[in-house]
Amino acid sequence: MPTSSPTPTSPPAGEAAPPSARLTGRDRLVLIVLLVAQFMLAVDFSILNVALPAIGDGLGFPLSGLQWIATSFALSAAGFTLLLGRIGDLVGRRRIFLAGLALLGAASLAGGLATTPEVLIAARVAQGLATAAVTPAGLALLTTAFPEGPLRQRALGLNGALMSAGFTSGAVLGGVLTDLLSWRWAFLVNVPVALAVLLIAPAVLHESRPARRPRLDVPGALTVTLGLLGVVYGLTQAGEHGWSNPATLLGLAAGAVLLIAFWCVEGRAAEPLVPLPVLRRPSVAWGNVLGVLAFLTETSLVYLLTLYMQRTLGFSALAAGVSFAVLGLGTVTGGVLAARVIARSSVGATLVAGGLLQAVFTGVLLLLGESPAWMGLLMPATFFGGVGNMLVIVGFMVTATSGLPDGEQGLATGLATMSQQIGITMGTPVMSAVVTAGTAGAVTAGAVLHGVTLAIAVNAALVLLGVVIAAAFLRGRRA
Repeated sequence: MPTSSPTPTSPPAGEAAPPSARLTGRDRLVLIVLLVAQFMLAVDFSILNVALPAIGDGLGFPLSGLQWIATSFALSAAGFTLLLGRIGDLVGRRRIFLAGLALLGAASLAGGLATTPEVLIAARVAQGLATAAVTPAGLALLTTAFPEGPLRQRALGLNGALMSAGFTSGAVLGGVLTDLLSWRWAFLVNVPVALAVLLIAPAVLHESRPARRPRLDVPGALTVTLGLLGVVYGLTQAGEHGWSNPATLLGLAAGAVLLIAFWCVEGRAAEPLVPLPVLRRPSVAWGNVLGVLAFLTETSLVYLLTLYMQRTLGFSALAAGVSFAVLGLGTVTGGVLAARVIARSSVGATLVAGGLLQAVFTGVLLLLGESPAWMGLLMPATFFGGVGNMLVIVGFMVTATSGLPDGEQGLATGLATMSQQIGITMGTPVMSAVVTAGTAGAVTAGAVLHGVTLAIAVNAALVLLGVVIAAAFLRGRRA
């Protein structure tokens, strides 16, 4: 009996057609606008690190006050992320994205023109607030513009790659601008970029908000914001003065009490800022733990290797910054590969494989010695470690934002952004304390190498902790 050849059929009624894996022309424009904004924000995290001494000389900062250039940014960026992410859900993500970019441009102009320490610190606080608004709103616009599946994974991979590349290239750019022009250009470089995005974005980005506008949970917003401010303040004081310092202990204790109060408030609120069922989802809870570990380990490794290159090998700040271009190339490579790896295996397998790759090549750095010849080991190790770290970061972003409706994407991306910024903020003080313990107060090249090696071992152990978490709780999770 003859058989007819199969013909294409439409999906059954009620079933959505599978999303296309191809980017349209408009998709590319949306990606470009959002990725440029996220790259600019990532650069801001590290661009001033190399320029701090020059800023201190130019504006008359006391040595003890230089830390507040970074601390003021970290406090506002991490402390207000969840609140501003939720406000984006209420008033519209595109609206808060554009408002945040306008604030970033104005704050960068003010910082570049500052003539007193007070004006510069105020500009850094405003830059942090802008970051807290733009980052979760931009991620929510990205996740709602691309449906779950290959397109979203590809977009998140590119986003993660450019963000991580921004962290490493910020150090290079800051050194180049400070040496060739002035530290003021580390601020002013943001102004034309922000202006360009503001001119293009309204024509490209569609507004995104939940169908029903919930009320703002004011008690929840206050307790979580003040709690995060306390934790971040305590961590930054730990890096500056040690873990036994009264300001460190007071900040961490107050932050912990307020975050416990936030959990209690959310359990009773009619319309909570963060519904507890969302936090109890394994993908959200464990995904964000992995996000903290991923950003903590890689950004703190940059700090450790900067110490190694400058204090042990005698490199200049600019030479050390340029050396991180290899790490940046590794993170871009990992971001490009991540979507393909997830598509061919699973998110959980990608998290495990990426973590193992990062742990192995972080462990290799334990072999570093006092000769510049060891750069031949450091550079390939940071490249492959960067690839592994980016597989984890993209896997974390996919995990933490999947399975939630569009109405909760602002919340999901706010949590993911908060995890990212807490990890970045925690990394340097934690590893600085380990290095200080390892050097026992000595400042010789050998003592610094010993302290850095001890901290690298702790770093690798934290990466392996992430591998264990992914294997135990997220291993079978598919995209």
